[in-house]
Amino acid sequence: MLNPWRLRLLTQLEALGTVRAVAQAANLSPSSVSQQLAVLETETGTQLLERAGRRVGLTSAGVILARRARELLDHMDTVEAELRGFGDEPSGLVRLGAFQSAVHTLAVPAVSRLAREYAHVDVELKELEPHASVPALRAGDADLVITTTDFGELPLGPDLDLLALTTDPILLVLPPDHPAAGRGPADLAAFADEPWAFDVPQSYMANLALRLCRQARFEPRVVGRFSNYMLTLELVEAGRAVALLPGLAVEAGRYRVATRELAAPVTRTITAVTRRGAPPRAAVHVVLHALRPPVSGST
Repeated sequence: MLNPWRLRLLTQLEALGTVRAVAQAANLSPSSVSQQLAVLETETGTQLLERAGRRVGLTSAGVILARRARELLDHMDTVEAELRGFGDEPSGLVRLGAFQSAVHTLAVPAVSRLAREYAHVDVELKELEPHASVPALRAGDADLVITTTDFGELPLGPDLDLLALTTDPILLVLPPDHPAAGRGPADLAAFADEPWAFDVPQSYMANLALRLCRQARFEPRVVGRFSNYMLTLELVEAGRAVALLPGLAVEAGRYRVATRELAAPVTRTITAVTRRGAPPRAAVHVVLHALRPPVSGST
């Protein structure tokens, strides 16, 4: 009899790539993960893991078992949801991942509506930036994620189903008394000598902002890096930096900052993503429906 918990660890290793990443996702130590995977090898009587230097990967048998296990675990999740909500009303837990600026603008309003309409649907909301959300979805750590299709470092493949929610412009954010505040679309080259605030390295916004600055033929002088847009906005508000941020992140009136569109407009497509082939669950469907943009002319 194969242990479902150990099978889930194996599927996470295939999706996340390292034992350390699996350990962080499962709130375990790396040694505990390695021990459980070794037990799974014993249970199957098959070599599932192989070492390449200090890295542990899956053998061909391990890859096959991980993919079959994903199907089994999905089916188990569906059966449990059906038993919890025996009848027609959607019920059960839905794990929704969303990047920072989508949490308060898209996810929280949708969850609030669901709480009023579906008493037996529970939504666990997780902050997951684009570089982390799709791996979490593929690993089975999320049922649905809000991400962007524009994160080229992690393309969305045919194993995923996409639903476009909205578009979001990238804005230049300036201190309120900046000489360039209040003007028309901005040419980034004019801000080459400014101090810049960036997201953390290798994140979606950090990579995008760096690429846009380099396209404008300058290397930005970065004076602050934050994973939280509120901290970035506070630094800009204090007059210590300028920044490139998504429109969703800049709440009107909350911070004393000025925004300008870019002379060469850049927008990102905000998308809801589920795993293709995952067994249909009514609870996931109603969460997805709550995230959909309203139909034109509807109230």
